[in-house]
Amino acid sequence: MTWEGLGEEREYTPRHWEVLAEKRRRAKRLVEALQPLRAPVVVHGSIARGDVREDSDIDVVILEPVPPSMVELLLERAGYMVYYREIVQATPGYVPKVYYYLDEREEKVVSHPLARLRPREREFYKWGGELDYKGLIGSVRVPGVSKELRLIIPTPGGHVEVEVEGNEHLVARIVGVSIETVLERVRVLTRRKEHGRTGVFLKVEVPPGVSVEETVERLRRENPFFRRMTWGSL
Repeated sequence: MTWEGLGEEREYTPRHWEVLAEKRRRAKRLVEALQPLRAPVVVHGSIARGDVREDSDIDVVILEPVPPSMVELLLERAGYMVYYREIVQATPGYVPKVYYYLDEREEKVVSHPLARLRPREREFYKWGGELDYKGLIGSVRVPGVSKELRLIIPTPGGHVEVEVEGNEHLVARIVGVSIETVLERVRVLTRRKEHGRTGVFLKVEVPPGVSVEETVERLRRENPFFRRMTWGSL
């Protein structure tokens, strides 16, 4: 398929390729540290797509629920310091997730769900572009949608950008998600652009010296929506 006339083509500079290679090198080290979990681990976002900036996050996601204490142990063994941890539940009907921030500027982040993701939640990562370890070491780039609602389609020299609005069915087919996911993400990101970032249902920082597991149990006792969405986990 050709993209002529459909979107804007961008050629990457030598510096862009250097930044991408460096961020992927750091992402690869993080993913390798988590391999003993024997759970699928992916890099999500611009590092997977290729359209990185100097300040792009390294966003590593463990796609299945795993013991938080094991995640922290593996990170520490690999030489990472966990600066802080938080538990986030976007809405009462979404699976809560744990986030581990590995630097003060929150540029390196590891996360995982506290229960199995539902299909729509799982598609969120495909929507933004996801890459597994094999793709990471093979220098693969994948299509995905940026926060600016632009579909990024990798090309040999850079990428093509396509507006999502007006091309929703094309986006769903290229990225590999349902049209319902595309429409939902368009609604959320459009609202965020118009009104600013809206609050989430629940966001709790795990205090120093307290385990994630302890905080999860406390939240289960206190919040029925959290308890319902984490039933049977951990």
